[in-house]
Parts: sequence; C-alpha cells; structure tokens
Amino acid sequence: MKLKNIDHMVITTDHPEQCIHFYVDMLEMEHESVHGRHVLKFGNQKINIHMYAGEFKPCARNAEAGSQDFCLIADGNIYEIKEELEKKGCAIVEGVIERHGAVGVMDSVYVYDPDGNLVEISVYR
Repeated sequence: MKLKNIDHMVITTDHPEQCIHFYVDMLEMEHESVHGRHVLKFGNQKINIHMYAGEFKPCARNAEAGSQDFCLIADGNIYEIKEELEKKGCAIVEGVIERHGAVGVMDSVYVYDPDGNLVEISVYR
C-alpha cells in the first residue's frame, strides 16, 4: 500500500453556528449543508463537522469538541495572513514562528477555533 494524501477530517463541535462562522468568515472556507450534514471545503480538501460525538458511525473512540490539533497550508505572506486574522478579530495564540512541516520549513501562526481546536496556519518557505 502507498498512501497519497488526506481526503478529509472530522471535527466535533459544541457550537455549530460559531464553528461555521469561524471557518467561513475567518479562514474563508466554503460551507455546504446537505441532508443535515455540514461540510467545510477549501481547495480539494474538506472538513466534516459533527454536531455531537458519535453523530455518524463509525467514529473516533474519544471524539469530543476541542480535541483536534491540525495544520492548514496557505498561500501568501504569513505576516499579512496574521494581520488579516487579527483585523477579523481572531486572537493569535502564537506566531509567526518557524516550524518543520511534511515537506520542509514553514512559518506558522496558531489560533483556536470556537471549540478550542488548535489550528495552525502555515506558509512554506
């Protein structure tokens, strides 16, 4: 077997409206709702939103809101991205700092979503 890439991930939220607002208005993802399922899309990636742990089976054994820590790769200047987030009212947890991602050195800023998930936004050098 040779794995190629990540297709999607799932986050659980205790605050659906705030969660969707954060990812759509702060991070500029697209939101779709089909048959009661909420999906956030960007590029050729997606994040499925579950409104409570175990909403759809099978699920993670310990699914709960605020337990995720993930990195999103962005285009552009990381300092301009940080400034844009701050202007939108998004508190920066840490950054700009150097990190080492899957394919090299990158610069990152960290923010929390409304459920407390740690979201790293990075630009490769």
